[in-house]
Amino acid sequence: MARMNPEINAGSMADIAFLLLVFFLVTTTMDVDTGLRRLLPPPIDPNAPPPPPVRERNVFVVLVDRNDRLLVRGELGNITQLREQTKEFLLNRTNDPTMPVREMRHIDNLGEVEVSRGIISLQNDRGTSYEMYIAVQNELAAAINDIRNDLSREKFGVRFDQLTDQDLITAIRQAVPMAISEAEPKDIGDR
Repeated sequence: MARMNPEINAGSMADIAFLLLVFFLVTTTMDVDTGLRRLLPPPIDPNAPPPPPVRERNVFVVLVDRNDRLLVRGELGNITQLREQTKEFLLNRTNDPTMPVREMRHIDNLGEVEVSRGIISLQNDRGTSYEMYIAVQNELAAAINDIRNDLSREKFGVRFDQLTDQDLITAIRQAVPMAISEAEPKDIGDR
């Protein structure tokens, strides 16, 4: 009697492979690139009049050179002190004439509050490292968030990042705007 070679039915193997592929595609998570949350300004209207000049005392100039050295308001700075320097500048608690003007404004849900006219001007060299660039951006944003948190606690009893009412969030943002002006990177050189 001749032996018969048993055959394996491979017809369902393709179905199984397809199901495994679908399973792994559905259950796998992809890493999402992180970035900086910034709202870009709208395009400039060519017919709009030029913006009014900004007084020098209202500008907090931060420069980062190609060697990742920080220059804050014309003096060598340190990344560990940048947050406090930024808060001190924007708040101008002593009404220092070399720091930004603070004006009283009525803001819905807040009433009369002092609003700084300070602007942070950030300029990077083309050779600035990505790590330093992110570190500076983080410290500047953290300074503004600290001021927002303090105002929110004072007015509403909770931190800004814990607010859920959109009207209250808008009010705090109006009182403490994220006024960071970033110029095109260029060759700052060694200063």
